[in-house]
Amino acid sequence: MSKRKGPIEDVKKQYVRMALESGNASFIARKVGVSPNTLADWMKRYRDEVEADMAREGVLPLDSTSSKEDIHKKYDNAIKLLGEKELEIAMLREMVKKNYPGFKL
Repeated sequence: MSKRKGPIEDVKKQYVRMALESGNASFIARKVGVSPNTLADWMKRYRDEVEADMAREGVLPLDSTSSKEDIHKKYDNAIKLLGEKELEIAMLREMVKKNYPGFKL
């Protein structure tokens, strides 16, 4: 079996990361439209690599033993990232308005 590299593998790894970060693989599988067994297979295949990436970024996976403090840290980080994305979207909207005045957003 050949090892594939590319966008599809990156998407699978992102789903694995979402499952690890949330601590709820079945919920993530439902949300992204794959079977829980498929996501479990991807988790077996990519877990070590994804966890290593998360560790380098200082992100811990959630599980049933996660403390309230871990959950609060993850929540605070998510809120910070959401704020950054909202700011980025506002800036992009302003750029579109400036460069394409007739364009409807």
